[in-house]
Amino acid sequence: MNELDFSGKQMLVVGGSSGIGNGIAQAFRAKGARVAVCGTRAQASDYSADEGSDLSGLTYAQLDVGNPQAIDAFKPSFDRLDVLVLAQGAVIYRRGEFAMDGFRKVLEVNLMSLMACATKFHDLLSASKGSLIIVSSTAAYHSTMGNPAYNASKTGAMGLTRTLGEAWAEDGIRVNGIAPGLVDTKMTKVTTANPKRLEGALERIPLKRLGTPADMAGAALFLASPLASYIVGQTLIVDGGLIL
Repeated sequence: MNELDFSGKQMLVVGGSSGIGNGIAQAFRAKGARVAVCGTRAQASDYSADEGSDLSGLTYAQLDVGNPQAIDAFKPSFDRLDVLVLAQGAVIYRRGEFAMDGFRKVLEVNLMSLMACATKFHDLLSASKGSLIIVSSTAAYHSTMGNPAYNASKTGAMGLTRTLGEAWAEDGIRVNGIAPGLVDTKMTKVTTANPKRLEGALERIPLKRLGTPADMAGAALFLASPLASYIVGQTLIVDGGLIL
């Protein structure tokens, strides 16, 4: 038997339109799953490959998780759900997170919406004895000086993973997380597009390379599979050794 075969399974990746979420969505699709993804733009054609978006074979729906009413009103295209991946993320640079409106905006997307999405799909996941995977960040383990909201939200996401893992295990839902290190996506261009910053970052990574969305997808496939059937509430660090 192939434990990484997801044929006949339905999954949803919130934040699956680009970056890490998109890499995870395509990996599950390659393993046979039917995959729905949500992003902020009106339609799939509003995304392009040079932004790290590949929506081929995926069912796309618009959802702005920064708006709690939009999550409440969201009508999924499926009536069963086996795997839910919450990969939404926002960051504001140039000290924008030190202003309260910026701080709230990032917390709404990176933390509040995790709970809103998780509870919205709780019953479907319970019915299928499914898996919930929360994408946080290695920022949960150390300071990120210019980004207090990003840091607080990702630290909170890790705590939420632990607590929902304990609370929902009795409902048959396994909740776990992934903490990516420095992954080459449009959100990290502030580092990866700056040669000096990139060089400094690579020096700190024992594997001497950036992570890819596919690297993160490997961890997600494992956590959602029967191979991880006794793992609950854990956040797997996938960072090439960055925070060692």
